[in-house]
Amino acid sequence: MNEPAASTPSGAARSTPLMSIGEVLAQLRVEFPDVTISKLRFLEAEGLVEPQRTASGYRKYSWDDVARLRFVLTAQRDQYLPLRVIRDQLAEWDASGVAPGRQRPTLVAVGSGGEVPGREVEESVESSEVRLGRADLVSRSGIDESTLVELERLGVLVSDPPGWYDADALIIARAVAGLAAYGLEPRHLRGYRTAADREVGLFAQLVAPLARQSDPAARARAAETARELVALSQQLHAALVRVGLRSTLGR
Repeated sequence: MNEPAASTPSGAARSTPLMSIGEVLAQLRVEFPDVTISKLRFLEAEGLVEPQRTASGYRKYSWDDVARLRFVLTAQRDQYLPLRVIRDQLAEWDASGVAPGRQRPTLVAVGSGGEVPGREVEESVESSEVRLGRADLVSRSGIDESTLVELERLGVLVSDPPGWYDADALIIARAVAGLAAYGLEPRHLRGYRTAADREVGLFAQLVAPLARQSDPAARARAAETARELVALSQQLHAALVRVGLRSTLGR
């Protein structure tokens, strides 16, 4: 009597099946809805993962590769770690023979676009594909029409012609609604727009040389650099505000 497949040694079972980049994308989008094939290629180009290659040059990923990618994406999303720090941590683990999360991930049914049935896709700063109408933005963010008009007048919120709003607009509108609960009005937020414009001008000087290149890898590096700059800026802003409030809080 043949032995059931479940009794196959775990090491062999893990190393046998290999996944295409599309299959890996579907796996990761369960937890990281904004990940793209370009992002996976970029992480490979940066040496954070090394998938196998077929004779025809197609990428083939193991479950260990997926676990490694999941660690990188989690470190970026939750800890805002720059790639150089993540790379150093992975190098230490490689040298010691320890790897992040070698257990096989749980399989989840996903749609053709990587979405999980019953789970709302989280908007992120990179999900520019999202398009919301004016009424939809108002209903999903919690602001009213008059507030939306005022935000647009102040330049805090901008629509893409012809009047559609992306995921960033929704994030801004939701943040405004949250601040309004504490008594802050749109007119109080003009300084945020001014400060953001200054940062955009500063960061644009750093990423523009890469973004102008025709090489897809260079453009991917420009996008990743922008992501890291935004994350570091958020950390700096939050820390400065906390420090500034210490005297008020008596700490």
